[in-house]
Amino acid sequence: VQLQASGGGSAQAGDSLGLSCTASGRTFAGYSLAWFRQAPGKEREFVAAMFRNTGRTYYETSLGGRFTISRDNNKNTVYLQMNNLKPEDTAVYYCSASGSLILSTIRSPRAYDYWGQGTQVTVSS
Repeated sequence: VQLQASGGGSAQAGDSLGLSCTASGRTFAGYSLAWFRQAPGKEREFVAAMFRNTGRTYYETSLGGRFTISRDNNKNTVYLQMNNLKPEDTAVYYCSASGSLILSTIRSPRAYDYWGQGTQVTVSS
């Protein structure tokens, strides 16, 4: 699976941005999907995940419900809608896919088999 992320850019605090990640290759619906982010000098951190079979979603609790992950299997695309952006949301955002994701490991980057190239999101105050 090849993943291509897009939609990043610059925003002001309080704005909204939507990210997209389109997959090519193997059957998209067979993968659980997630978004991570990495700020300069920090480790890659979990943002959100969606399981392939149930569609259940999980989020990093510190986000306070501002972000929403969704997918469109017909378009082979996963989305991340980000609302009420804050300067601390500034990071490179990565989409990822796993063919065998389990709940206990969703926050670990090592649980994912495929990664997109990342898209920069910069939020100014």
